[in-house]
Amino acid sequence: MSDARFPQRLAAFRRWMQFAAAGGAVVLVAGLWLGRERAWADLLLGSFAMVCLGLAGLFFVALQYASGAVWSIALRRVGEAMTAALPAGAAGILLVLIAHRSIYPWYGKSWANPESYTGFKQAWLSYPFFLARAVIYIAIWLWFAWAMSDNSRRQDVEGGNELSRRNTRLAAAFMVVFGVTFWLASTDWVMSLEPDWASTIFGIYHFSGMFLSGLAAVTLLALELRRAGPLRAYIEDAHFLDLGRLILAFSTFWAYVWFCQYMLIWYANLTEETNYIAIRTGSGWGKLFVLNFLLNWVLPFLLLLPRANKMNPHALAAAAVLVLLGRVTDLYLMILPPFSPKSAWPAIWDAATLALVTGGVALLSLNRFFRGEPVPVGDPLLSESVHSVH
Repeated sequence: MSDARFPQRLAAFRRWMQFAAAGGAVVLVAGLWLGRERAWADLLLGSFAMVCLGLAGLFFVALQYASGAVWSIALRRVGEAMTAALPAGAAGILLVLIAHRSIYPWYGKSWANPESYTGFKQAWLSYPFFLARAVIYIAIWLWFAWAMSDNSRRQDVEGGNELSRRNTRLAAAFMVVFGVTFWLASTDWVMSLEPDWASTIFGIYHFSGMFLSGLAAVTLLALELRRAGPLRAYIEDAHFLDLGRLILAFSTFWAYVWFCQYMLIWYANLTEETNYIAIRTGSGWGKLFVLNFLLNWVLPFLLLLPRANKMNPHALAAAAVLVLLGRVTDLYLMILPPFSPKSAWPAIWDAATLALVTGGVALLSLNRFFRGEPVPVGDPLLSESVHSVH
């Protein structure tokens, strides 16, 4: 990436992100070196968050191709840029799975006492199979991200509709494969931290949070890139109106799935299920449990309900930030309680992880964005995307 192509207005922001990513990485690595279990849990959290944001960018692009949407073509490169976070997050996940596999309590049980789990659960939680599945998920995601991005960049040079049609076919295939692999990955990497608890809607719950936070990240990047210049000629207020509508809709969808999971566990009142909720609503975690609902739905809903706010850069950015903070809180509640069941007091490793993810995703996305054209100039429908929203 040449400095000449990087807007001067983004230079200060870039420096801050470099500082955040570097500082967070140093502190987190120190925690890993000191053997702090909390630091390993935070590495899992941060890596999974980066994987989710990278996948959200890819899913956003695939969804537009598969649905034949035109309005979002001007935003396509923002989604493509976010996929740059996927390899970094995947590397972190694999580091945890290989270097600190004992983070999963079933590993010790199944290794030392194979009779701890029986039947399908014993086969599914076999470590070699567990690790092999992780590699397969990641390889599939990375291939789709590379293939669709490569076709999109080639279209800048070759033009025409053929590469768009090719990506439409890839997008349809990806969405089917993604639905299965992301469901299984979230079950493997997050739900199996507490192997005696299970939720049949855990995959769709993770999808709702993943795509909601991805929409928020796309919105923030698009707002900043329009302000700084690269997208100023291509993105109008009406584009942000549509993004605001999507955030509002998926925030409500997240709240619906959240309530379904909580209500069914509360109503059934089974010991093996309620313990999961009991930990997260007591011993200091209860405040975060409520905050999670406020950040992911109540506050964004109230903020984006007026139509004008969806086109107001400040209101839309505030809603997007709330959603991203909500996603961090949601993952924090899913991953950290088993490692600190009686106290929700944050550790320095938590702050380091937040800084690393924020800085890392921003830097990787911006670097990828400025490697080529800011919009798909070879797409014949680009002009319609820019002008049809008026």
